[in-house]
Amino acid sequence: MNLIEASSAKVFAMHEATFTGLASPSRGSTENSAWIVELSSNQAGVTHQLTREEIFICLSGAAKVSMGEEHYTLSAGSCLIVPAHTRFSISKTSNENFRAVAILPVGAEAMLEDGKTFIPPWAL
Repeated sequence: MNLIEASSAKVFAMHEATFTGLASPSRGSTENSAWIVELSSNQAGVTHQLTREEIFICLSGAAKVSMGEEHYTLSAGSCLIVPAHTRFSISKTSNENFRAVAILPVGAEAMLEDGKTFIPPWAL
């Protein structure tokens, strides 16, 4: 078992969001990556999709989720499951920062609207 202390977790910034890397292959995980995502800006979230299912568990704040043609509100204590290859975006909707734990299988790739694909660096 590996323990990742919050004080040693690497922090990444991208698209007006902050990602605090927790579990990932570089930190000892072989099956899943997990991180904390925080949105502090009221800027609209970036639409993207992933090659594997992603799960978000909201810790605080609230966010609007656009997923395909559907729209949801994600608030503290709720869980969002985004199927693979589904276009979605998440945008903060409250005065409080939106914070969630995100879980993604190792090796999953993200794809932006322009077709660019990458493995999120917080998931490596």
